[in-house]
Amino acid sequence: MLANKTRVLLILPGDVLGQARVLAGKATAALMLPVSLQIVLRALIEEGLKRDGDRGLLANVEGQALAVRRLRTQARRAGGPAGERRNLQAGSPRKRRERRPNRRGK
Repeated sequence: MLANKTRVLLILPGDVLGQARVLAGKATAALMLPVSLQIVLRALIEEGLKRDGDRGLLANVEGQALAVRRLRTQARRAGGPAGERRNLQAGSPRKRRERRPNRRGK
């Protein structure tokens, strides 16, 4: 199950994290096994991915995407010093490379 691991940073609202902790506690009591928050989050993600055609899931994804767009727009408008643009997109910025002339046809 965990042979192909990838690390992910997940930022969640406190109330969602609290609900996941409660679920971990209930699962620990019901199963009489230690159930960590990580196990619960992994299970929730896997079960959610099985519901890819569910309208409720799609509506939630849309709400999350719109919230991120709204936050990025507000951050851009608040801005830093005049004329400065910040990269608010996911991922790390890439360095620009100068284009070299094509030397094939010398």
